[in-house]
Amino acid sequence: MKKAILIAAALTALAGGAQAQDSSWAQSAKPFRILDNTYYVGTRGLAAYLITTPQGHILLDVGLPQNASVVEQNIAALGFKLSDIKILLISHAHYDHSGGVAKLKADTGAQLVVAQGDVYAMEKGVYPGSEQVKAFDFPPAKVDRAIKDGDTVSLGGVTLTAHITAGHTAGCTTWTWPVKDGAATHTALNFCSASVAANSLVPPQYPGIVADYKKTFATARAIKGDVILGPHAEFVDLWGKQAKIAAGKPSPFIDRAAYERLLDRQEAAFKADLARQEARK
Repeated sequence: MKKAILIAAALTALAGGAQAQDSSWAQSAKPFRILDNTYYVGTRGLAAYLITTPQGHILLDVGLPQNASVVEQNIAALGFKLSDIKILLISHAHYDHSGGVAKLKADTGAQLVVAQGDVYAMEKGVYPGSEQVKAFDFPPAKVDRAIKDGDTVSLGGVTLTAHITAGHTAGCTTWTWPVKDGAATHTALNFCSASVAANSLVPPQYPGIVADYKKTFATARAIKGDVILGPHAEFVDLWGKQAKIAAGKPSPFIDRAAYERLLDRQEAAFKADLARQEARK
């Protein structure tokens, strides 16, 4: 009963508060080039990133189930072929980020690569520990390759590195990859998330969740990267930065401080949520 109450209360937190507003999650947005071979193809509130290579492309996240068609249209609008997508990646297996993966996989035949800790959620289309909350369900997709911390994914001379930053989900994955801004080489960093959202910490949503959050906050700052991205647009003021893109000027997405601020906010929120849930216990 106590966990059910926590889950019900968290439904609002998942869709609001630190997260994007529901209306923006499915709101169409014009795709654009972030930097080098990395493009934004998501909606106004939920990110999807296209990383292009000479041998095909990589798509990171899709969004809600209904966002799949928007993402496909955005890819085409940029002049890229859907059939050239060879690899599908996710930040984490929640309905608002992986809900459209099944359709993209069916439409492209791409290989789906998911962290081991999120394979169950991805293949069942559920929120582990809250399987009874049908609002969290999403179309499942078969995982072709399960990865662990430090594993890499390579295509067409581009290599992405997986950093497991668990807590938000058991397999929450922060991805990094090289990008160039003119002659300078930088590292794109898409931080998975460390918000509590609909998770129960006490009792645990999944075994070891509190320890996972604490480990993530202890180690995430050591992940190298300065082109900061995220699965929710507001994590990094994506549209504010997009408006500042100007030819001949450094990319506004080169903003390591934005990553540090995001971690600070989410760690403070985690500590407050943990204290509240422990007090209720």
